[in-house]
Order: sequence, then structure tokens, then C-alpha cells
Amino acid sequence: MRFVLIGPPGAGKGTQSVLLSEYLGIPHIPTGDLLRAAVKDGTPLGVEANKYMEAGELVPDDLVLKIIRSRLEAGDTGNGFLLDGFPRNPSQAEALETILDEIRQSLDAVIAIEVPDQEIIDRLSSRASCPTCGRVYGIRKMPPTGDGLCDFDDTPLERREDDAPEVVQNRLNVYREQTEPLIAYYEGRGLLRRIDGVGGTDQVTKRIVGVLDGTPV
Repeated sequence: MRFVLIGPPGAGKGTQSVLLSEYLGIPHIPTGDLLRAAVKDGTPLGVEANKYMEAGELVPDDLVLKIIRSRLEAGDTGNGFLLDGFPRNPSQAEALETILDEIRQSLDAVIAIEVPDQEIIDRLSSRASCPTCGRVYGIRKMPPTGDGLCDFDDTPLERREDDAPEVVQNRLNVYREQTEPLIAYYEGRGLLRRIDGVGGTDQVTKRIVGVLDGTPV
């Protein structure tokens, strides 16, 4: 199964990506982590990317695409992969399509998690995440069992400054302008699958798995 997970900030992409990767037995490929790993490992592409990151600039699309292509060609993607954080716009989607054609692969689906803006603002203003494993907790609805510690590795949870309500609204506006056109792009290619992202984590996971299996919940 090869698919992309898209949705606004706070839709639950990070949490669902971890769960789906484990359930389906395919690698979760978050673009941000991919860039950081390339920089940390000192690969030629990572060294080049780091020049932009240190200058506070966005890493150019062509360089990001080279890093993604390298990852997609790794041996563990034979049974599929889950892309998270890329593509972000139709232009990147077209470039990804070219890469997949060249390495003789194709997407099976694009999952769009849909959540109302107010629900997202409420979620993010009470969100905390584990800097070690990436798991995300909702302090109001899905708190950790320990006092401020990750249930899986006991790492102290962190709160992001950009989760303040006014900042979240701006992030949503940027998403609508830049990323939402992907929905029309993939819908036109018959790949888009819409998922209601409101509800418990397990509930949303079942919806996604049901759509991927062809047995909607």
C-alpha cells in the first residue's frame, strides 16, 4: 500500500501515521524527519540542505525531491510507504508523480483527514507531544497516563509555541491557500479518499483502514 496522508495542522496526521505504519507494516516517511536525518547523517544531500536550513531558508523543492526519491528507493519500501508532509501543493504533487513513474511505483490512495477549524483550534491549544517518538497527546481528551510523560518512553512532553489559538488560525489560513488545492488535484486523478477526522483516535484509524481495504466503516 502506497499512500499520502494530508490534512490541516491538528487533524491528527502525526498520530495516525505512526499507528497506520505499525498496523500496515510499511515505513512512515515524514518529510521533516527525512531532512533532519539527512543532515544528521552528513549525506551529500543533507549537507546541501543544511546550508539552507542554517540560513533560515526553505530547502528548495528540487533538493527535497532528491532526498525523498532516495528514501523511496530504499529496500524497506517494497511493500509500500506512507508519505506525511509531502507533497504540500499541486506542483510538488506533479514532481512526486514523475519520481514514482521513474522508479516504477504509483500511489494507491491519498487520504484527506477533514476536521472543522474550531475543533482544530481546540485540539492544538491543549496539545503536547513527545520529542522522542513523536506521539501526540490531547491534554483534555487523550492525556498521558503519567504526569506530563509519554506513555511509551517516559520522555517529558512538550508544548509548541505555535499552538496558540491566534497562531493556529493563521496556520489554517496558510493551509487553505497552499495545501488544500491538493484535494482537487488528487480528486481529479481518482485517488482522493476523504476521512472524517472527528472522534477518538482508534475510531479515525478504523475509518482510514476501512477505506484502504475497501470496506468503509
